[in-house]
Amino acid sequence: MTTIQVVILAVSEGIVLLVAGFALGMLYRRKVAEAKIGSAESQAENIIEESKRLAESRKKEVLLEAKEENIRLKNEFEKEVRERRSEISRLERRLQQKEESVDRKNDSLERKEEQYQTKLESIDLQKAEIAAVLKKHTEELERISGYTTEQAKDILMSSIESEVRLESVMFIKDSEAKARQEAGKKAKEILGQAIQRCAVDQFAETSVSVVQLPSDEMKGRIIGREGRNIRAIESLTGIDLIIDDTPEAVILSGFDPIRREIAKVALEKLIIDGRVHPARIEEMVEKAKREVEQNIREEGDAACFETGVHGLHQEVVRLLGRMKFRTSYGQNVLKHSIEVSLLSGIIASELGADVIVAKRAGLLHDIGKSLDHEHEGTHVSLGVTLLKKYRESDIVINAVEAHHGDVEPTNIISIIVQAADAISGARPGARRETLESYVKRLQKLEEIADAFPGVEKSFAIQAGRELRLIVIPEIIDDAGLVLLARDVAKRIENEVEYPGQIKVNLIRETRAIDYAK
Repeated sequence: MTTIQVVILAVSEGIVLLVAGFALGMLYRRKVAEAKIGSAESQAENIIEESKRLAESRKKEVLLEAKEENIRLKNEFEKEVRERRSEISRLERRLQQKEESVDRKNDSLERKEEQYQTKLESIDLQKAEIAAVLKKHTEELERISGYTTEQAKDILMSSIESEVRLESVMFIKDSEAKARQEAGKKAKEILGQAIQRCAVDQFAETSVSVVQLPSDEMKGRIIGREGRNIRAIESLTGIDLIIDDTPEAVILSGFDPIRREIAKVALEKLIIDGRVHPARIEEMVEKAKREVEQNIREEGDAACFETGVHGLHQEVVRLLGRMKFRTSYGQNVLKHSIEVSLLSGIIASELGADVIVAKRAGLLHDIGKSLDHEHEGTHVSLGVTLLKKYRESDIVINAVEAHHGDVEPTNIISIIVQAADAISGARPGARRETLESYVKRLQKLEEIADAFPGVEKSFAIQAGRELRLIVIPEIIDDAGLVLLARDVAKRIENEVEYPGQIKVNLIRETRAIDYAK
């Protein structure tokens, strides 16, 4: 045999042996699998049998528990039924007892009603007897006195009425006197506290401003060649420049404080810049106007912040700022308005009034003074028109309108603002009016009043804003009061110079005096 044949024969024998081994392996696996299947089936049958036995046992237990629960519920129900029946029986017995009690009370009430009826009949008989006796006595009294019943009643009522009227008058006078005493004391306490708690800086303004110069050489540069610089400043600002022998100073003169402030700021800028000629002057004046306008708005905002007044229209705030450059008798109007606002708030808090509205009305009461140089009319009418335009409340408008007595105040806030305005304007040092002129004006008012026949006494009060006259009732009657008040007011208008208005108040008193002896 060749080598190849031997190899082929060996390979063939290997393949036969491999196939035979595989067949034997498969046969063995099959027998093992069949044995396992048989064992699993046997175990499954055993499990099923055991489950059936357990289910049967559990079924019996559940049935037994259900029977026991049914018996328990049945016993509880029967027990509840017995208790309900017992309660119903008890209620029935109570109801029967109440019915018996009600029956007894009804019987008692019927007996009492019969007794009352008998008594009422007896009382009616007694009333008839009393009426007959009273009629007889009345007829006898009328015969003796000579008056009928109605006449006697009228006489008695008239006597009682006069006594009661006299006692009422005395009581009213005593009450009014006590009320005035207490009210005056309380008012003094409130105003004293308000003045003590309010401290506002005050300063006086004049109609001129002074600008300091670094040297007198600057005066010539301000005047300019042939005066062109000074003419340019005066024409652009509307303010007169006074350059005299005063060392290192230029005086600005003008009655418009805002224009004077613009001129002052512009001149100071020119001095710092050093270039003084018409074109530069015009530029600096424009810058000064913007700066002053910004300052005005800032002052208005600061006043609102200081007083706690918010929600004002921006134009109203701007006009508040303008009042910084407005004075009244030397008193700065913005500072005066802030002081009135704070005083109004303090007084309102003491009286239990609205503090916020009082402060708002006090701050705005002189708002018209920022417009009276530019528009016709008093500052009161201008202020009222302005506030109506920007929809302020009726309370604030009435406070502005009534703070000089032009109209009657309609609310407590208006009266508070009147008082605060008087405190701020009349306190020592607030205004520049000299004591001598002030006293002379008061004396003049009293002299005018005393010159009229029928005037017993006269008093100039409230810093000269009111003239109070006490007349002789035998000479001046009620109708003559009106004419006398008109005549006095006309004479004051013709002979006295005064700010605002003066109230002429006439008092005519009739007294009845008697003595108990």
